[in-house]
Amino acid sequence: MTDNVPAGDLMVKAEGIHKFFGRLHVLRGIDLEVTSGEVMCVIGPSGSGKSTFLRCVNHLEKIDSGRLWVDGHLVGYRQRGEKLYELREREVAAQRQDIGMVFQRFNLFPHMTALENVMEAPVQVRGEPKAAVRERAMSLLDQVGLSDKMAGYPSQLSGGQQQRVAIARALAMEPKLMLFDEPTSALDPELVGDVLDVMRQLALGGMTMVVVTHEMGFAREVGDSLVFMDEGAVVEQGHPREVLADPRHRRTQDFLSKVL
Repeated sequence: MTDNVPAGDLMVKAEGIHKFFGRLHVLRGIDLEVTSGEVMCVIGPSGSGKSTFLRCVNHLEKIDSGRLWVDGHLVGYRQRGEKLYELREREVAAQRQDIGMVFQRFNLFPHMTALENVMEAPVQVRGEPKAAVRERAMSLLDQVGLSDKMAGYPSQLSGGQQQRVAIARALAMEPKLMLFDEPTSALDPELVGDVLDVMRQLALGGMTMVVVTHEMGFAREVGDSLVFMDEGAVVEQGHPREVLADPRHRRTQDFLSKVL
C-alpha cells in the first residue's frame, strides 16, 4: 500500500479520525481496519457518528484530523513528507468511483427508468459506450431481482425495489468497496428482506462492505466483524455472534438490551 500504510489485504484503514461540526465533536479518534472481502457491520444509537464515519470514507465529509486510506490510497489528500495537501475535486471524484454508496433514501432520478438510472454514471462519468453499459445494467438489475422492472420509473416502484435499483446503480461503477448507510431503515418491514437478500449475495460474492445497520440478524448471519459506536468512539468490536451474545462493555449491553 502507499503513503506509509503497510502492504497487505487492507481495503480500509482509519487512523485517529476526528470530525467536528462547529463545536460538536462527532468523531473522536476512530481507528478501524477492514480487510478485502470483509463485511463489517456498524451499530450504535442515533447520533453516535456511524453515518458520519461512512461519509468520511468517501470524502463526502472532510475529516479534521487523522488519516483514512482506501485500497492503499489516502482519501481526499496527498501526503508529502509530513504535510497533507487536499486533492482537487476532480481527483476526489475519481477516487469515489471505486467506492459505491447506498443511502437511507434512494436518490434515484425520478425522470429516468430503472435501467437509465443504473446506466447514467458509467456513461456520463466514465464515458463508457452505451451498448456495453446497457448490457451490464440489465445484468445487474437481473442480479437484484428486477429484470421485470427495467422500464419502470421510481414512482412506479416500491421502496424496496427503489433501494435495489440504488444498489445496482452503485455496482454499475464496479466499485472495490460498498458502503451502506442504514439501507433498510426507510422501508416498510415486509420490504426489508429483499434488500438484505441482495446484500447477502454481494457478501457471498466477496464484495468488501461496511454496513451501518439496525438489522441485528443480518449482522449476526452475514457480518465478519461488528463494531459498536457511541458518542463518536468505537466502544467495542469483535465477531458479531460473540458481541451480540456476550457484550463486554456496559454501553454495548445497554444498547443491545433495547434492540434485541
